[in-house]
Amino acid sequence: MRIKKNPRVLYVEDHADTRELVTLVLEQKCYEVVTESTIESGVAVAGSQHFDLYLLDSWLPDGSGVDLCRRIREFDKATPIVFYSAAAYEMDRNEAMNSGAQAYLVKPSHPSELCNLVTALIERHQRLDCLVG
Repeated sequence: MRIKKNPRVLYVEDHADTRELVTLVLEQKCYEVVTESTIESGVAVAGSQHFDLYLLDSWLPDGSGVDLCRRIREFDKATPIVFYSAAAYEMDRNEAMNSGAQAYLVKPSHPSELCNLVTALIERHQRLDCLVG
């Protein structure tokens, strides 16, 4: 199965340079990337638009990525969520996964690792949608 054209990713990251670099990498792979830098703006955009995947940082100026993940899960139970974070402890990963994420990738990682993970999760989600829908 091939991913439909230009899947949409919401990337919530407060560090401008990281946000710009990840956006560039994903756009080169034909993803449409929408970025936000806070929990509040992330929730507002996630609740008003369709996305094929959410990409979250762990530390945001108005709280944690885990809080954001839980809030997204209140209205979107199925869309894949990936944490892309510098928080490298197993405890951080476990907390993110227990909040509703499907994957946790520690920064810095090779851009191809991030792209491969994003692609795999979107393809899996689309296959499940086809089986259910």
